[in-house]
Amino acid sequence: MIALDSSILIAALVPTQAHSKASAAILREGGRVVSAHALTETFSTLTGGKLSLRFRADDALQLIRDDILSVANSIELGTVDLLAAFSEAQARGVRGGATYDYLHLFAARKAGAEKLFTLNSSNFQAFWRVGDPEILHPS
Repeated sequence: MIALDSSILIAALVPTQAHSKASAAILREGGRVVSAHALTETFSTLTGGKLSLRFRADDALQLIRDDILSVANSIELGTVDLLAAFSEAQARGVRGGATYDYLHLFAARKAGAEKLFTLNSSNFQAFWRVGDPEILHPS
């Protein structure tokens, strides 16, 4: 199983983004897992104007439903999961904004993913440990 973070999802949905074609191909291969957290970040980015364009909320929702959830399964992190992730934070050097990337990795581990694709692989280096999913950048 392969997990995708929000950077891959956003690139897959927005053709003007770097690595869009590679990200879309990875998403469309099927058998993918995305965290509810990644869906939230994707929606936020698409509707927030961070990109050179801003999507209407209804349009962002439709893209998430039609282009992501039609080919990928979603995994949720509940309170017990979050507390487990937070309990590992100090030992892994996770703090501040790195928490958001760490939750992608934690969800990928929970799903049993062997690989996690991201456009921000350097963000994961500090807290990745042996036994975690391999962190990959699309080529």
